[in-house]
Amino acid sequence: MSTSIPYLTAGEFYDRVSPVRAVRALRDTLRAGFDPAEDHQRISSRLSSGEFLLMPSEAGEIAGIKVLSVAPGNPARNLPRIQGTYILFESETLTPLQLIDGVALTNVRTAAVSLAAVEDALLAGDGPLRVVLYGAGQQGMSHLLTLRAVLQGRREIESVTAVVRSAQNYAHLEDIEVVAAGSSRADEATAAAGLVLCTTTSREPLFDAQLVGPAAVVVAVGSHEPDARELPAALLGRSTVVVEDIATALRECGDVVMAIAEGELSAQDLVPMARAVRDPQLLRGNGPVVFKSSGMAWEDLVLAGAAVEAESE
Repeated sequence: MSTSIPYLTAGEFYDRVSPVRAVRALRDTLRAGFDPAEDHQRISSRLSSGEFLLMPSEAGEIAGIKVLSVAPGNPARNLPRIQGTYILFESETLTPLQLIDGVALTNVRTAAVSLAAVEDALLAGDGPLRVVLYGAGQQGMSHLLTLRAVLQGRREIESVTAVVRSAQNYAHLEDIEVVAAGSSRADEATAAAGLVLCTTTSREPLFDAQLVGPAAVVVAVGSHEPDARELPAALLGRSTVVVEDIATALRECGDVVMAIAEGELSAQDLVPMARAVRDPQLLRGNGPVVFKSSGMAWEDLVLAGAAVEAESE
């Protein structure tokens, strides 16, 4: 009996799971009745040079776990800060089926989850969409790529403005206006935006709550710690706030945790992502829509399963 487990490289994964396919797989899973509240918790284990992040999940005929290493000192060694592998299993026998590049899976998953959560709100908007992107790194560009793919032929993107700390480092970006964080132009763009994407490592709010328009959609993915946030509490207080899972958000999402602590929000106000996907009317006509993502293990499992399904097509 062979013990060799096939390995899917980053390039092969990107070829199999397009942004549109990823968004559809996530939305279809929620529409079919999967409850993220039943998912397994992420496990963090400290190491001498960083930490392991372990993300186990099970749904139907498959189970899996993503094993990531986070080594803060690696960039100085010209090595990736985050590395890892996903292991997909058959759920009944727990026989390994597939190994997948963990970073590629994460890159596709994070943006796909954001668009799966807010797709209905974006399509309900009128006119061309103005986008502001706080942070123009890997996740920022992945979100922009996914956004363009999902909206293609359905809603025009009029403009994209990237708000960054060092504008000169992003002069190479094409068709994107690059402005400095804290500048008057950054405030103007944020005030005019129909979509604000926050993909930074900031631990403090990126902009004033009153800048965000009443019909805007805001996505925040940059933190998953209870004492770090990208969004001001007052913004969450006047928005429909969508989270992947309420218990996870109360445990890991500083944007939510601190807004509640400051009296701007309550746990009862939170809308689970599954409910928002199944009932799009929840995201219409009630002020801004905020999606705060922490990343959950079920999302990786869904996309790992989609990659295996794509091979047989």
